[in-house]
Amino acid sequence: MARRALITGITGQDGSYLAEHLLSEGYEVWGLVRGQANPRVSRVRKLLQDVQLVRGDLLDQGSLISAVEKVRPDEVYNLGAISFVPMSWEQAELTAEVTGMGVLRMLEAIRVCSGISSRTAAGSDQIRFYQASSSEMFGQVRETPQAETTPFHPRSPYGVAKAYGHFLTQNYRESYGMFAVSGILFNHESPRRGAEFVTRKVSLGVARIKLGLASELRLGNLEARRDWGYAGDYVRAMHMMLQAATPEDYVIGTGRTQSVRELVEAAFSAAGLDWEQYVVCDQALHRPAEVDLLCADPKKARVQLGWEPSVSFEELVAMMVEADIKLLSEGGDPDQDSSWP
Repeated sequence: MARRALITGITGQDGSYLAEHLLSEGYEVWGLVRGQANPRVSRVRKLLQDVQLVRGDLLDQGSLISAVEKVRPDEVYNLGAISFVPMSWEQAELTAEVTGMGVLRMLEAIRVCSGISSRTAAGSDQIRFYQASSSEMFGQVRETPQAETTPFHPRSPYGVAKAYGHFLTQNYRESYGMFAVSGILFNHESPRRGAEFVTRKVSLGVARIKLGLASELRLGNLEARRDWGYAGDYVRAMHMMLQAATPEDYVIGTGRTQSVRELVEAAFSAAGLDWEQYVVCDQALHRPAEVDLLCADPKKARVQLGWEPSVSFEELVAMMVEADIKLLSEGGDPDQDSSWP
């Protein structure tokens, strides 16, 4: 009998790649959606014909219990969140409710549906839970590179909410014996990345300039450094964490960093353009509290899980630029369901 997985956030970048990966592994895949009459759901439907959808909302405890009861999953991947960091400053309370409290509600749904109490530990056939933690939890870093033992100092409402969800996942694991793990994923990108994120903003900007649709690209802090990898590689790590013998948390990243400036240089170079002729630095696009440097130490995942990234930074950037040039040249819209590669 096929294993069954429930994915929150299935209409996003990570959810779609994870669903594809799990389907290739023979899983029956379910996606949690708030409703079906929106472009994102149509988009994932066209991409993933074999995924089944169930209604539920990370803001509504009862709906999550109903979804878990209906699906009866072997594995739950909680990828749903308000994940655009600048937006978390504008909607801090909503970010806390979805990105932070949503983790509590999903863990409670699993606990209730599994009949686990403080006196009854989870059994060997329990539902396994993956929480999408984030490198933004490290924030103002205490050490570089950042490993599983590095203290957190988040610098945004998003990072704070992710830290809450991370500690809560640990708490349910230690208190109830649940197979609950967190993947502390560093930045991971793809042609499916939302247009509001800096990597996709750059690749789309380059594509528009290359095709004569724009004459400049406005960006904020060019000196911020990130550890950027390919989303398709990172969802493999999520799955591997839930196949391990014991539940543990893992840092997932490449161990290399590049600045936004280097991202820009690589993207314009992939299109045969000189970035300095087109990029405008805009102070208004800087964060209220910037995170200057994030770099992963993925040694534990490499040694214990056997995980390694397969796509380099340069290959990733070229992939995104090429995809967006093709998308725009064919008249596609990055925000519409028909345009998602």
